Amino acid sequence: MTRVLARIAIVVSVAIAGFVGLLALTSHRFGRVVVADRHRLLDVPRPAHAPVVTEEMLAALPEPAQRYLRYAGVVGKPMVDTVRVRQSCRMRLAADGISFPLVAEQWYAVEPPGFIWDATVPIAGVPVVRGRDGYVAGHGMMAIKAGSVVPIVDAAGPEMDQASLTRYLSEMPWFPSAFLRERVTWEAIDDATVRVSLVDGDLRASGTMTIDPVGRLVEFRTERHAMVGDTYELRPWSAPTYGYGEFEGLRLPVRGAAVWTMPDGTDLPYIEVEVTDIASDPPIPV
Repeated sequence: MTRVLARIAIVVSVAIAGFVGLLALTSHRFGRVVVADRHRLLDVPRPAHAPVVTEEMLAALPEPAQRYLRYAGVVGKPMVDTVRVRQSCRMRLAADGISFPLVAEQWYAVEPPGFIWDATVPIAGVPVVRGRDGYVAGHGMMAIKAGSVVPIVDAAGPEMDQASLTRYLSEMPWFPSAFLRERVTWEAIDDATVRVSLVDGDLRASGTMTIDPVGRLVEFRTERHAMVGDTYELRPWSAPTYGYGEFEGLRLPVRGAAVWTMPDGTDLPYIEVEVTDIASDPPIPV
């Protein structure tokens, strides 16, 4: 009996090792797709010398926007063209559902605007789910796969384009000098709130930013297309900031969330994000 159990244990161990190896292989293949997306995003000419942000660039903005950008520390810093953000996250798909960890690396381009988000759900170091989300050349996309093979989400189309540009706008606080580009416009609402808009071709994304008296971003709020089955619904969506930190001499949000307001009025914070690293204009990996 002992020999039988030992043989069973060996077979099970080999099967598990084979499965883990298969997941690693398919994850590598998924990663190659992400690399191709990243090159499409980043392989465009960049200016040799980025302009430095001056006080004059802030002068025409609503006062809360000026307060926010001064607190962020953009004055005297060069305007960035590309940004890499690394994240440690927890995601939940339902208010009463379990949460699970994921790690992500996200690359942004400022001109033209775009991003690629590469996320992994690891269990014991094994990539059981891979996801990529992005906005490149005016088009949004989202693909989530179990084992990097079995599709869970595969989304594209006009609603996805709009939703992805809106996400990009909400995440510009990680590279705040982008708010001073010509494609961005501001509208004063009150002493604590401004409306900001971003245009890319025929697409326009807008939202309100709440700024505290010190200049910290409290929340970005808008409406965004949510996937509901095979269709989309426009729902209230927000990105609150829970904490600030400092990277490269800039004060930036380092803890926050993305929140859907559900049809019954309840809020679903479906992802909580902690930023572990931000790099401006880093070397682009091959």
